Amino acid sequence: MTIKPKLVAPSATRNKPLRATIDQVLGSRFGRLLERVGFAPKAGKATRGTPAQLIDLAESLLSFGGKASGASLASAFFDLYEASSMAERLSFLTEVRARFPRDGEAIARAIAAWQASPDEVTAKALHKAAESRCQKLIRILNLAPGGTRRLIHMRADLLSSGKLDRAAAALDADFEYVFAGWFNAGFLELRRIDWDTPAAVLERVIRYEAVHSIDSWDDLRARVEPADRRCYGFFHPQMPDDPLIFVEVALTQSLPQAIGTILDEGRAVLDPRKASHAIFYSISNCQQGLRGVPFGNYLIKQVAGLLQSELPQLSNFATLSPVPGFARWLEKQPTSAERNPQRLRAEAARYLVTARADRGGPLDGVAKFHLGNGARLEAVHAGADLSPKGLKQSHGVMVNYVYDLDAIEANLLSLSALDTVPCSKAVTALVQEAQVPKGKGVRSKAA
Repeated sequence: MTIKPKLVAPSATRNKPLRATIDQVLGSRFGRLLERVGFAPKAGKATRGTPAQLIDLAESLLSFGGKASGASLASAFFDLYEASSMAERLSFLTEVRARFPRDGEAIARAIAAWQASPDEVTAKALHKAAESRCQKLIRILNLAPGGTRRLIHMRADLLSSGKLDRAAAALDADFEYVFAGWFNAGFLELRRIDWDTPAAVLERVIRYEAVHSIDSWDDLRARVEPADRRCYGFFHPQMPDDPLIFVEVALTQSLPQAIGTILDEGRAVLDPRKASHAIFYSISNCQQGLRGVPFGNYLIKQVAGLLQSELPQLSNFATLSPVPGFARWLEKQPTSAERNPQRLRAEAARYLVTARADRGGPLDGVAKFHLGNGARLEAVHAGADLSPKGLKQSHGVMVNYVYDLDAIEANLLSLSALDTVPCSKAVTALVQEAQVPKGKGVRSKAA
């Protein structure tokens, strides 16, 4: 067995910058504040904080965040927050948005000024007045060492609480708004992940793989080292060793019908110059705290462009995708007792083409992602994923989505304007076999 050397993280140094700067503010109102909320400056340690102490420190950050000590206060805040229990963190997160609402009076004054004199100066003032104070707090907290990563983990804490009440949902919207700017695809770096990639990154790939689990270093090596296998990830400058999202690609000569043929470590390696298909078979979002930030579609398009530049003969870009919501949906259908392979294919096609989420769009999350990027539902396969996870979530069904670069805009228009899933004739036939009423929901296109 080949073992990738494991990197040992250096001893904790997170508080060193804080310890170096905290002495400068010790004795000031900032130093006294830190001691009051439970931070011991000389030791560089935070005791377990309470929600009230976190609110107190957050209020000071909003008042003095522009000062030179803003980074020290932000770091002290995170140390206190991270020393708190999950219950205390959630109590703070559900309270902070209500404690720091938008300034209604300032907004009213800015609106009046704009109405009296609509120009760039009053527009800028209105924009500033309307900004959520929690958005400002998020930006100030980013001054702390490792602030970006720590903020992502903070939002992950918020999302872990399940259904959010009004105030918590407003805070989550603030996080998503700020992160959408910070993690714009133009700021991200697309990097190939291969066997020579630092072990720290490869360890995270193993940990973050969300579609087809990686069981060993040999398993990982079989996915990133062979000439007909590729892996690419988006990285942020503030998190250079931690992928935000990554995609695994198989170079093949046809559309695959089962994941086993792709993951087979004993298969014959294909000369990439003889490949005609690039198959995206696993896409993993790595950071729960970045949920809703739309960079996955940019990843697929950039990888497709990169591969076509390297291997001009590639003419087909497609996926072999799971159908994670199918089994749950099927249990609620009158025909759910019938589980032969052909019936499963027909019902899966009906699910993907006709089932809709409450807010609109395809009910299945993976389908929503690929169809929302302009792909076409091409084929449905039974017995394609016989892993425990595959059997549990989809009774082993997997599907191919095809990215026809010349048809992406038409497919997007079909889905968004007509609420119609673009699909091949074969999928249309499966839907009809499942006895779905003809009409809305199906648009056939030749494969």
